[in-house]
Amino acid sequence: MSGIGLRGICVAGMVWSPVAALAQESVYLDDRSDPVALVESYYNAINRKEFARAWGYFGEDKPAPDFDAFAAGFEGTDRVDVLTGAYGAEGAAGSVYYTIAVAIRAVDEDGTDSVFAGCYTARLANPQIQSDPFEPMHLVEGALEPADTSLQEALPPQCGDSPPLTALERDAQTAERLLRAAHGEECSRTLPDGADVEPESHTIAFRYASDGPETAERKAHLFRFYCGAGAYNENHVYYLADEVGGVRELQFASPELDIRYENDNPEEKVDSIRTIGFETGPMLVNSGYDPETYTIMSHNKWRGIGDASSTGTWLFRDGRFTLVRYDVDASYDGEINPETVLDYNSGP
Repeated sequence: MSGIGLRGICVAGMVWSPVAALAQESVYLDDRSDPVALVESYYNAINRKEFARAWGYFGEDKPAPDFDAFAAGFEGTDRVDVLTGAYGAEGAAGSVYYTIAVAIRAVDEDGTDSVFAGCYTARLANPQIQSDPFEPMHLVEGALEPADTSLQEALPPQCGDSPPLTALERDAQTAERLLRAAHGEECSRTLPDGADVEPESHTIAFRYASDGPETAERKAHLFRFYCGAGAYNENHVYYLADEVGGVRELQFASPELDIRYENDNPEEKVDSIRTIGFETGPMLVNSGYDPETYTIMSHNKWRGIGDASSTGTWLFRDGRFTLVRYDVDASYDGEINPETVLDYNSGP
C-alpha cells in the first residue's frame, strides 16, 4: 500500500536524526545524493511544514490523488521520528532502484504517537544518458504497516535482497549524514592533490564505571572524517556511536591560554603561559586514535617548521573522551621545546 500522509493508510519513511526530530525548528535539508538522504530530506520538509517541497521529492507516481490531499494527510502531525536500516540497489533498464528498511514514529500535536514500519523505494535514472529536463533521484513508493513495538524493534532487518546492515555499517551511514548536514562540503573526502580520503572507524570495547564484573562489554564506534587541510595542517572531526547516546559529533575541550612574550614580541622568549579558561570545538588538527592507549591525540603546528605548536590528548573512559594532557610550544625559536600546561594522564 502507498501512503498519502500520516493520516492515510500508511506512510513512507525517513532517517532518524536530531535534525529531523526538531520539527518546526529543524534546519533546511535538501539532499538527493543517496536514497537515505533523499528520504531524510522528504521528512525534513514534512517536519518544517513545507509540503510542496515534500510533494516534489516524488516522481510521476505521487502518493496522493492531488497536492491538497497530500498536505491534508499530515494535518495534526507535530513531527516524525524515523530510523532506517539496510538498503540495497538493483539496476533495471537504465535506472537504479533502491529499497530501504524504515521505521517511523508519528507524533500528533496532542502528544499521542504511532509507529509504522516497512520498506521504501527510490529511483535514479542514469544521469549520463538523461536529456533535458534532468530527473534527479526521487521517491517511488512507501509501504509501511502499523507496529505495536518500539521504533527500534519495529525496524525491518532488510528489504528485498539487501543484506542486513551491521551495527558498524549503520552507525557509519548515520555519521556520514550528520557530517554532511553539519559541515557540508567543508568536510569532503578529497585532499588538495585530488586523492580521496576514506573515513577511519574503530570499535571500542568498554564498561561503564557503574557496570558490575558480570556485565558484558559494551561497544562504541568511533569515526574520524577528513575535514580540509592547509599547507602543513590537516583537520578532522569525530563521531561516536553507542547504545546510550546514539550517533553524535564529538566536542573536544582545550585550555584557553594567555601567552606573554618578552617585550610583547612573539619572536622573543616566552615570559609566561597561563590557563584562563576552557573551550570546546569539533575539529582537531593532525589527529589520530590509538586503540592501544584509548586516546585521541592532536598536534597543531603553528607554523610549518613545527617549532611552535600545541598538542592535546583525550582519553576514552566511562564512555566518553576526556582531555587529560595539553602541551604547548609557544616559542618561535627554531627548536621543539613544549611545556606541559595540563596533565591528568601521567603517574605521580
